[in-house]
Amino acid sequence: MKRALVTGGSGGIGAAIARRLAADGHHVVVHANRGLEKAEAVVAAIVAAGGSAEAVAFDVTEHAATNAAIERLLDAGPIQILVNNAGIHADAVFPGMSAEQWHSVLDVSLNGFFNVTQPLTLPMIRTRWGRIINISSVAGITGNRGQVNYAAAKGALHAATKSLALEVASRGITVNAVAPGIVATGMIDGTFDAETIKKLVPMQRAGKPEEVADLVGFLASERAAYISGQIISINGAMI
Repeated sequence: MKRALVTGGSGGIGAAIARRLAADGHHVVVHANRGLEKAEAVVAAIVAAGGSAEAVAFDVTEHAATNAAIERLLDAGPIQILVNNAGIHADAVFPGMSAEQWHSVLDVSLNGFFNVTQPLTLPMIRTRWGRIINISSVAGITGNRGQVNYAAAKGALHAATKSLALEVASRGITVNAVAPGIVATGMIDGTFDAETIKKLVPMQRAGKPEEVADLVGFLASERAAYISGQIISINGAMI
């Protein structure tokens, strides 16, 4: 049984990914920042369905705290599947964007990627098998009004994905990014109504978290061993 860590695992997409990986037979560590109760609820659902999971809470933007949490997880063995799903929005048009809005978004998506992934990489290399999957966004490919900070963070994550994939390719580790479009989670409430979605998405609906999770599950499997360094869109033909 391989061990997987899903950051931001208490949210809509993260919870669906955690459930999928558990259904595929992995032990899943469901991460949260402040919402540990939500992560524990995801774990309870996984266990009730016959899977194996545990919850953990730490702030991915805090380097020392993240390192300490990762060390405790590694005491039980290497993490061979990592899904970097933690991310936040702080939208504003750029002329009115505050420094806090800029730094907070980059801190979670980009510095959080480093803080979590870097200490897990060498133990993963030693096993000569691993899957690192970074959850990005269509905004990191096309850009989006009011999301210069978010698009910058995700675009940088794409570059990091490609570079890390080159470094670990000979070690049996793949590194990919999944870039969803509009997905039906709490994050889009009040932002995209049904009519707006029909205009923006050729398939005329929002994606389901489970559809993103199915793609992640495939990328985490043995069948995806030759796919690495890719930014894979899942957006209902938006681009």
